[in-house]
Amino acid sequence: MSPILKSLPVVVLLPHSRCNCRCVMCDIWKDPKSSSLSLSDLTRLLDDFKKLSVQWVVLSGGEPLIHPHLFEFCSSVRERGIRVTLLSTGILLEHHARRIVDGIDDVIVSLDGPQEVHDRIRRVPGAFASLARGVKAVHSLRPAFPISARSTVQRENLRLLNETARTAKALELQSISFLATDMSSTAFNRPMGWSDERQSDVALTEADISQLESEIEALSSEWAGSGFLAESPEKLRRIVLHYRVHLGLAQPASPQCNAPWVSAVVEADGTVRPCFFHRPIGHLTSGGLLKVLNGPEAVQFRAHLNTASNPICQRCVCSLNWKLAE
Repeated sequence: MSPILKSLPVVVLLPHSRCNCRCVMCDIWKDPKSSSLSLSDLTRLLDDFKKLSVQWVVLSGGEPLIHPHLFEFCSSVRERGIRVTLLSTGILLEHHARRIVDGIDDVIVSLDGPQEVHDRIRRVPGAFASLARGVKAVHSLRPAFPISARSTVQRENLRLLNETARTAKALELQSISFLATDMSSTAFNRPMGWSDERQSDVALTEADISQLESEIEALSSEWAGSGFLAESPEKLRRIVLHYRVHLGLAQPASPQCNAPWVSAVVEADGTVRPCFFHRPIGHLTSGGLLKVLNGPEAVQFRAHLNTASNPICQRCVCSLNWKLAE
């Protein structure tokens, strides 16, 4: 693949750094700066979106719904025929239900288990109840509006993956996906990485891994052919591999991924990364997204990146393998 980008199908955008949860596996909520892209910052991205033929904007965070001008920006994006997906804790869905239905294409909510477990991991009393009310409010306005779930697998919920899937189904969500906890990168407001002690808060023991393996096989069997699980059994088994690697019980292996060539992450302070986990390749203040993506630092990064041998890629928990047009 060429290190020069002529198109960029996917942009992951973090409009606001604040979050309304205090999750045990994430440090975003600890950010004291409360960074935010202004409406003018967001609007300036639109010209580059057109030049790069962007097809899909994914709103991540923090909690994007905290941003005061989010829906104004979304309206401008969708007017250009670009799909908009919202990643959310779900706590503010009820409050914004009408604007979500009118201004967003689909929503993915974080779901960490059945009610008690979800609230404990999120460390927000009533978080599950708020999510459930939000989903109901959106579906009361448009029953077919697509809302899916994403669950991060770690020590607190590894034995409850099937129960988590059943909970998502009971909430009338469209599907559920599972991914391992990132413990080794500097992403998610961890500029110095996590200490061994901090990693142990969410990491699995060898005995845990055996139970996780059984739970994933049961999950795959129960939901086989339903279309409700977003991942194949093979991809779910990579979660087991991830934790085996962490304990030194297996060799790391990179997933198939072309994220640095087909996507970019724009953070709330204007920092641009090729994906969540790799180092920054520039900042919007240097001339905009297109200039950053084809600037010397970004081009050099892509020219020398070998995803199969790169240690960050080998431990990736959230890969992207976008099929490019022939």
